[in-house]
Amino acid sequence: MTTQESTTFVIVGVTKDGRKFRPSDWAERLCGVMSAFGTERKMRYSPYVGPGDYNGDKAVFVDGRLGEIEPMAYRFMLNFAQDNDLQIIDGVCPLDGKK
Repeated sequence: MTTQESTTFVIVGVTKDGRKFRPSDWAERLCGVMSAFGTERKMRYSPYVGPGDYNGDKAVFVDGRLGEIEPMAYRFMLNFAQDNDLQIIDGVCPLDGKK
């Protein structure tokens, strides 16, 4: 299923009213939902979702291609951010170097 709304974005671990989101490892936990075990028996993040920092704050980077490949997972990420009142910034996703 292709969706024209699938844009690349970053979820920043700061609420819209400026509070830091907790727990401190929220980004790794959220990305863990999208991870899988590889052949080397190590957990690997999805190539389309990854934790990182954005301007000094914890963040999750979401590649818009996830919306093309797995629309439900893409919506899950957006809903997580919206449900927790987190900042979403469109068009930012430095995952290319993390693959």
